[in-house]
Amino acid sequence: MNRRLPLAFALLKFISGYFLISPQYELQRDEYLYLNHGRHLAWGYLEVPPLSAAQGWLSLALGGNEGWVHFWPFLWGAATIYLVMRLAQRLGGGWFATALAGTCYLGTAFARLNLLFQPNSFEVFGFVFCLYWLVRYVQTERPRYLYLLGLGLGLGLLNKYTTLFFIAALGGALLLTPMRRLLLSRHFWGAAGLALLVWAPNLAWQISHGIPFRHHMQLLHDTQLVHVDPTEFWKLQLLMCFGALWVWVPGLVALLLSARLRPYRAMGWVAVLGVGLQAVLHGKAYYALGYYPVLFSFGAWWWEGRLAGLGCPRVAAGLRPALVLLPLALLAPLLQFIYPLRPPAIMAALRPQYEALGLYTWEDGQNHALPQDYADMRGWRELADKTWAAYQSLPDSVRAHTLIKCANYGQASAINYYNRHRALPPAQSFNGSFLYWFVPRTNWQAILIIDDELHPELAAHFASYHEAGAVADAYARERGTRIILGLGPKPALITRVNDEWRDELAQWENQAR
Repeated sequence: MNRRLPLAFALLKFISGYFLISPQYELQRDEYLYLNHGRHLAWGYLEVPPLSAAQGWLSLALGGNEGWVHFWPFLWGAATIYLVMRLAQRLGGGWFATALAGTCYLGTAFARLNLLFQPNSFEVFGFVFCLYWLVRYVQTERPRYLYLLGLGLGLGLLNKYTTLFFIAALGGALLLTPMRRLLLSRHFWGAAGLALLVWAPNLAWQISHGIPFRHHMQLLHDTQLVHVDPTEFWKLQLLMCFGALWVWVPGLVALLLSARLRPYRAMGWVAVLGVGLQAVLHGKAYYALGYYPVLFSFGAWWWEGRLAGLGCPRVAAGLRPALVLLPLALLAPLLQFIYPLRPPAIMAALRPQYEALGLYTWEDGQNHALPQDYADMRGWRELADKTWAAYQSLPDSVRAHTLIKCANYGQASAINYYNRHRALPPAQSFNGSFLYWFVPRTNWQAILIIDDELHPELAAHFASYHEAGAVADAYARERGTRIILGLGPKPALITRVNDEWRDELAQWENQAR
């Protein structure tokens, strides 16, 4: 079986990523957080399991430049498209089915997903990895493929807890199909044991810290998921993979109804149950993305069979290249909103043409100069440099006793990233895992406050209190974020800061118990 075509697509996917981001954009807010995790290696964090932190640590060990940060989503995207195309081949597909499965992946929401250093890229890869080896087990009944499935589940749990929902969908799919016989296999339970063994260190961390995952899920539900509109969720299921809608829908239908695909029926039920579970739990639309790539493989195989049965080889020969290119053609009009290729000024000028599509609407419901993700890729270096300048303005005797307290993890993580080679104390925040990295002290002589408000009410608690700078980038979401310098904080304020830290940490560790 020829692997050159999947390898060529994988290389294209990996290499092209480095040419699809304008240097006028920086890393995105969340990417700084996962890099900051890499500065504090542990078996768990309040936001996610530790796999992203391990990647962040390695990126920093290799110098920490943006190329090494982007390496990971590009790598997992390339690995995913390789498996998707190989799966089409394993089903018996020729060059057409193989290439069509690849362009479906390139021409859908995964183009954007694999751009950012976040757990989402490995999550999708992990789902595809597991289902690929399950298909191989169906075809060969070799036990080692079950153990590879177990390994994939274990690594998935070390990457993102949404893998638990995937496991639930997989279990339901096995029970609903003849593959339920696997439940009687000692190798199946051996694979389950392997998954648990791989996940065990993170599970132990969760238990030892009061299972903060439950508190995280409650916060997520109360602040975000409760506002998910079910109609919007289903609309986005169509839009995220719209360019391949004509491929994955037949693929799903064939999996559920075709006699020829009956041995693989569990793959269809995994998608149905996985997406359905996210809908019932009010999950965000992109939580379901990992269930679609395998459907591209089966849908491409289905289309190859339909064209072969046309009875007119010339028509089929003409249609195949056109159909392979169709997902990319459908994506082309939105390319500038998928990849940050154009400078901010040009993107801002395009707003009148595209704002009706909601592409410039932020989570506050208002239209802004740039799409929110793009605005989240501006202003961070400026914030870090101005924080460094404010710190440098302090007397030497004060610098060693200075607290840098940020309103959110993005600010703190970006300040730490861009100042990683400077003698600046780590920026802190009482947001997320930063709670574990704060060391309470009673001898602070200065506090640098990073916030979007001046908080004049705090002035009475300092000997001196003034704004030392602010983010001026007109396109940045952090525009207006202030660097406030407070000298000589009163003991009551220091006590208040330490108490705030203890209260926040208790909410995660005690409330979760």
